Amino acid sequence: MNDHDLKRYSVIILDEAHERTLATDILMGLLKEVIKRRPDLKIIIMSATLDAQKFQKYFMDAPLLAVPGRTHPVEIFYTPEPERDYVEAALRTVLQIHATEADGDVLLFLTGEEEIEEACRKIQMEADEMIREADAGPLKVYPLYGSLPPAQQQRIFDPAPPPYKSGGRPGRKVIVSTNIAETSLTIDGIVYVVDPGFSKQKVYNPRIRVESLLVSPISKASAQQRAGRAGRTRPGKCFRLYTEAAFKKELIDQSYPEILRSNLASTVLELKKLGIDDLVHFDLMDPPAPETLMRALEELNYLACLDDEGDLTALGKLASDFPLDPALAVMLISSPEFYCSNEILSLTALLSVPQLFNRPAAARKRADEMKALFAHEDGDHLTMLNVYHAFKGPEAQANPKQWTHDHFLSFRALQQADNVRMQLKRIMEREEVELISTPFTDKNYYNNIRRALVSGFFMQVAKKDSSGKSYTTVKDNQAVLLHPSTVLGQDSEWVVYNEFVLTSKNYIRTVTAVKPEWLLDIAPNYYDVDAFPKGDVQTALRRVINKAQRKAGR
Repeated sequence: MNDHDLKRYSVIILDEAHERTLATDILMGLLKEVIKRRPDLKIIIMSATLDAQKFQKYFMDAPLLAVPGRTHPVEIFYTPEPERDYVEAALRTVLQIHATEADGDVLLFLTGEEEIEEACRKIQMEADEMIREADAGPLKVYPLYGSLPPAQQQRIFDPAPPPYKSGGRPGRKVIVSTNIAETSLTIDGIVYVVDPGFSKQKVYNPRIRVESLLVSPISKASAQQRAGRAGRTRPGKCFRLYTEAAFKKELIDQSYPEILRSNLASTVLELKKLGIDDLVHFDLMDPPAPETLMRALEELNYLACLDDEGDLTALGKLASDFPLDPALAVMLISSPEFYCSNEILSLTALLSVPQLFNRPAAARKRADEMKALFAHEDGDHLTMLNVYHAFKGPEAQANPKQWTHDHFLSFRALQQADNVRMQLKRIMEREEVELISTPFTDKNYYNNIRRALVSGFFMQVAKKDSSGKSYTTVKDNQAVLLHPSTVLGQDSEWVVYNEFVLTSKNYIRTVTAVKPEWLLDIAPNYYDVDAFPKGDVQTALRRVINKAQRKAGR
């Protein structure tokens, strides 16, 4: 970060450039700036499925070197008709491969952690049944996704299980993965790929300030990458669970770059820290929409990370030192003012990891009963905090894996939260952010935590509408429902939420009740009532102000 001209390096290699992640695109923009000042610096852009002409043009007609890969032929199979349930079709295909195809491991692509874990469980159960009834060979199933601990990720490289008996049918390994296995790693032994044609992709709507992960069709380039996984060590087969017509006509050629479908607040903060002030003319391969950039600048200004001239503030500089979304970073930095930085540190870590609560289909009632043990009447954030405090207690620590299993909690997520908490605590200590707690016996213990939540998430607030059945988000006036997973009752008029979930209905998830006077007190610039759009929210805020003025005038 301090060596802006990268003087210590003579060659920089950027691999997997076709993935067009946010980080990759920003890095290419920064490197393009550097080579203007350092013509001696060599930059090598590498990829398996690159849109070569576009990259060449971006890097001033740089020379292109094509290196033929050593791959084996892969036979592609399509379904005659579209599949109604791609997960069921995928499981059926994997088991069919195990029953009928020659030896060789299987790679199945699915979209996310929950889907993958459930698929692994079902495949293993069905395979065990096949072994008993149809004399099939042994089969081991391994999940693979980004938040899986490294030790468990390593298991995918274990050899397939040996036959049960000499001369028996060979064993097989099945890896069920997100698109992390498309390009990021090579697994020897993969001969069969099952591709349902979907992945989870980030989508951002700057108008309503909502970023969501949606299950979306992959691109042709991704489909080719997936098929290529089958031909690394010998000829392979790829089973595409969609029609050939869909591949040719419906799949786009390349995935849209992440920079065109992301909230750019974190990116803008990082660029400002690096001294890139003219964001409009920063040379990106695919510049984001002006509205997306304006929304990011506006958000950072409301969070007091940028001043009215767009310059980095002291708070913004400090927030950029934390590997967090700016709202989370501001909440954490502000928490000593509310005497709860220890609790907000724990909560920030918990919000940075996958779901804490397990709710298996076969035991939903029992899982809900266990969740109710931790439930706090004021909402989900405080419930998560109760879970973490119980997890760190003596009863749970005596046998944490068993305790989490008994309480339908994710041991992996809580362990991960512990690691994130330690990392963030080190940054807080280095930056001299005070670690402090309100005594648990104090009546303001939970109120202080809720006020600290408002300091970071005051832009993610919803108010119950006049019907009493749904909520309306402040300023953007989106009608939303509380997610079914919330512990909060329907009687809270104002709530702060962590996530906007787009499905067939609009839901807000991880929700906690707040008081409207806190909004006016903690974020007066954002809650300038005169600047609010006319409607129910503005009227309600005016009532709060009038009530406070009458009270003060007594």
